[in-house]
Amino acid sequence: MHKQMADRLARLYDLPYGGKAQGRYRISAKLFHALAGRRRLYEDDIRLITRELLERGYVLIDMGTYYSVLTAATAGSYRRVNAEALNHVLPPPAV
Repeated sequence: MHKQMADRLARLYDLPYGGKAQGRYRISAKLFHALAGRRRLYEDDIRLITRELLERGYVLIDMGTYYSVLTAATAGSYRRVNAEALNHVLPPPAV
């Protein structure tokens, strides 16, 4: 089921809908479960689907009431945090 689900989610990425030719998307938990053919998915199911999608070059993000799918390349292109940036959000060291 997990491989089939990952295939379906990956194919959705290439479909034109929502005014876009293809691309990242979000899917409600209800439709996600329908796509899996299950009333309930467990943490292990989500983990295995996530791994299968990653093998295909996609990232699955569980947002609670919906799931987002984007390419690993998109996620990899986000800016990197460096040590200097951490200085802006961490408390100063105790003296």
